[in-house]
Parts: sequence; C-alpha cells; structure tokens
Amino acid sequence: MDLMQYRDLAEQIFNDIREMSFDGVGVTRESYGEGESAAGDYLTRLAEAEGLAVEADRAANLVFSAPDLAAETPAAWVGSHIDSVPQGGNYDGLAGVVAGLLCLIARQREGGAKGPPLRVVAFRGEESAWFGKAYMGSSALLGKLSQADLDLTQRTTGDTLAQYMERVGADIEAIRAQEVLVDLGRILAYFELHIEQGPVMVARQLPVAVVSGIRGNIRHNRIECLGDAQHSGVVPRWLRHDAMFAVSDLIMRLDEHWRVLLERGTDLVVTAGIVQTDPAEHSISRIPGRVGFSLEARSKSTDTLEAFYQLMRAECSAISRERGVKFEFDRRVFSEPATMDPRICDILSRACEERGAPYEVIPSGAGHDASLFANAGIPSGMLFVRNQNGSHNPHEAMEIEDFMLGVQVLADALDQLS
Repeated sequence: MDLMQYRDLAEQIFNDIREMSFDGVGVTRESYGEGESAAGDYLTRLAEAEGLAVEADRAANLVFSAPDLAAETPAAWVGSHIDSVPQGGNYDGLAGVVAGLLCLIARQREGGAKGPPLRVVAFRGEESAWFGKAYMGSSALLGKLSQADLDLTQRTTGDTLAQYMERVGADIEAIRAQEVLVDLGRILAYFELHIEQGPVMVARQLPVAVVSGIRGNIRHNRIECLGDAQHSGVVPRWLRHDAMFAVSDLIMRLDEHWRVLLERGTDLVVTAGIVQTDPAEHSISRIPGRVGFSLEARSKSTDTLEAFYQLMRAECSAISRERGVKFEFDRRVFSEPATMDPRICDILSRACEERGAPYEVIPSGAGHDASLFANAGIPSGMLFVRNQNGSHNPHEAMEIEDFMLGVQVLADALDQLS
C-alpha cells in the first residue's frame, strides 16, 4: 500500500488537534483531563467516519480496529499516547497514534494487507508531568498501577489519579486490584512510532531510526533539604545551615560522579529540576532554610541506576553531616529499562532499506509505553521520526515528509510480520 497518498489527511489531523489543544504558547492535553479527552473524541469521530470500530478498554484507553475484527482474534498492536506536557509540542505521542490510524484507514479503504490483523491503541496518561507518574494508561492495562500510584495527586487540582481515571470510565476497582485487563496472548507484537526527542537524528541527517532499547529511570518528584533560615548578614559560613548551598553541593558532587562514570563507558543521564525556595518566605536577605527539588537518573542498566541512586543517598548523608542540614525524600519511582525485540528491529530495518531510507539503530533516552510491553514479554519495536528543536516544548518541528516516510516504513513492517 502507498501510504504517501494520506499526507493531506495526516496534516489535517495534526492541525485540527493542535487548534483544539492550543493554550496560547504550545499545546496542553492534560492526562485524563479535558484536552486529552477532546483529542480522543476527535480521533473517535474520524475513525468512525472511516468505518472503523472504536472502543474504550477497561483502563479508558481508546482501541481502534477493523469493524469485523472479533475480540478474541490475535492482532498486532500499534500505539502511543495522546496527552502532552503543559505547553508542549503537538507531535509527542500523537504522531504514533496518527501513524497507526493511517495504516488502519489504508487497510480499510484499500484492503490487501499482507500481515496480521491490526489494533491501534491511543493511551491515556503517559506523561509524568501531571501526576508524577509516567505510563499510567498502559500500566493500568497491564496491572502495574499500585495503590500508591492511584493516590498521587494532580499538579494543580489536588484530586487523585484514581478520581481522574474513574471520571473517564476506567474500571478503577480492577486497576486497584492490579488485574491484567487484556489477554496478552492476543497481542502478536507491539509497534510504536514516535518523534525523536533529542538532537541525534537531526545531526546525523536521518529521517527515521530504529530503536534498540529504552532507558529506565529512578526519580524523586520532590526532595526537600531542610536547614536553618537566618539573617543573611549576621551568620558566618561556619555557623550556617544553608539549604541552598547544600543542594548546590549535592548537584555538583553528582555531576562529578556522572562525569567519571561516563569516562568509564557507563550509560547514564542525570537531571535535577523544579528547584525552588518557598516563595512565602524567601528573601534576598534570608539564608534559605528549605529548598525543594526533583532528581532523576536514567540508564539502560538497572544495576547502574541502583548504584547511582545509592551513591546519591550516600552524598546526601555526607552533606547532612557537613552542613547541618537534613534531606527528606518522597516516594521513589522506578521505571525498568527495556530492550526491543531483535526480530522486530530487523523487520523495521529491512523496511527502511527497502524504501531507501537512511537510518541507524539507536537507543531511546526518553521513556515510552513500548517499554512496558517489552517487559511484559511481548515482542516490541519502535521507529523514530526526525524532529527539530527537541521535545516537551512548543517548538517541536517534525517535517510531514519524514512522518509519512515513517508511516510507510511502519506499514511495510506490519505487512512483513508473520
């Protein structure tokens, strides 16, 4: 099938959803909220107009399929998410759902697909920005949400994840019991197309790339350093318990450990963010007595993540003794690294070659729903599409020609799946 003929439809979908999601700066489709639901409703109307079947699964994700596909029929899955970060870009997640729908629409209009039946899933709640937890929709489907996860609160309203999921129709009792809400034996393989969220493909002039694996992460959404707030002019250094200098000390020590580990060939990225003093009490003439910050480490190796985490805790203990401060940690969140299926990678690579598309096999530093399926034992693969200006910002700039090439490669790979 020639998927390039669906370029105008793809542009229309992206433009329509951007318009309904625009927040004045970028796009905002909050997890389990109004923006995400509006995007899902739009895609539902589009699919039904094309004669496709649409249903919500028990985790409130949307599943699209041919109208005559029986529920018990094994199928390949193509999926990604439809939420976004606040003031984000339009393609993160959405591109993968649109790619799958275009493959499904082409099959419905033209027939003649060579591969297995296809289901396309639009996951809700992939972005951690809203509740401090990623992969919520796919985790719920696979029985991986805990009660502690369901008790997480939304960043602005304070309502829990469980409340939000229940409002959009999820079977919250089954999710709370960690039931697996899908027959894994009916998922032949899982594919996900996604924009690359870093600069590698742009630098190497690659329109598409095959993903070898996905980094996992360990993170704390909130760590607080507690010191002693005093007048900035009267307390000498040796008597200070300065929370800001303590946090800065920690970050610089971790940066040095990170540098050394990289020199040894260790795969690792480290980020500290959301650093803030309390605006109700901070002042230019006040030694900060309380500083909050987030911290995450990502790696393809679980051992590396755990070792670096323990190193971080040891440094916190040392700084506490040296500076007379205390570190308090919220719940540790862990996401496993994942390796993509070698056979699926080969199929995607062969599809790139047959289309004459320059490509490389590269790892993903960002997390994706595909990691949950891979770690559940389902053969999984990912295809990246080139994207300018990074991601999680309003300036994502995927070229439609690159996207349509990715859709064609995806369709070819699905046809080659046996």
